Amino acid sequence: MSDKQSFEQSLKVLEELVERLESGDLSLEESLSCFEQGVALAARCQKQLQQAEARIEQLVRDKDGRLQTEPFSPQVDQA
Repeated sequence: MSDKQSFEQSLKVLEELVERLESGDLSLEESLSCFEQGVALAARCQKQLQQAEARIEQLVRDKDGRLQTEPFSPQVDQA
């Protein structure tokens, strides 16, 4: 795994690892290795998503009608 791997590359490798694990054709040791790699990739993807979210800003109007930017804050539905 390269530290410079893009989100898309990391996600593709993660999906391939999941397919290998789901196939049932791996030994226990191979399964553990895939699992460990998958956990590391999932953490990397999560970190990359958090970094991307931190960079997103939204355009809003202030009380006087002027446009300004502010950090994007996704609204989470409370179920």
